[in-house]
Amino acid sequence: MTDRETAVETIQREMTSFARRARAMAGRMHPELSLVSYTLLSHLDEKGGCRATDLATHYALDKSTVSRQVSALERAGLVMRRVDPDDHRVQVLHPTEAGADILAQVTVSRRQAFQERVTDWPEEDLVRFAAYLLRYNAQVQDDA
Repeated sequence: MTDRETAVETIQREMTSFARRARAMAGRMHPELSLVSYTLLSHLDEKGGCRATDLATHYALDKSTVSRQVSALERAGLVMRRVDPDDHRVQVLHPTEAGADILAQVTVSRRQAFQERVTDWPEEDLVRFAAYLLRYNAQVQDDA
């Protein structure tokens, strides 16, 4: 294997491990908020609401997957639907007050957990790592 192939294999393995830990950590942070639910709720909060189809498109998820996740968030009282004032046929999803509160709590916990993991990293390494992640995710988004 070339150095490049070895590096790509290492990246793939480590990202898989990261995703596994992130899912497990999400359940410990809040039992009602899976990693997918956290991600969707966070997106709704950042965008000030959006349609379920927009969530599916943005995250390259199947509409039925988004529908199940949104239904679970609604049952938990974390998301509500509002009629779009510009098009009454469209329903826009928004975090409820409870959803925004839980999102804020989990976000603080997640940020603290990440800060603890990289507490000994030099700032230069953190900045470089952040830039690499942004670059990787931008490429993935462009390919979707």
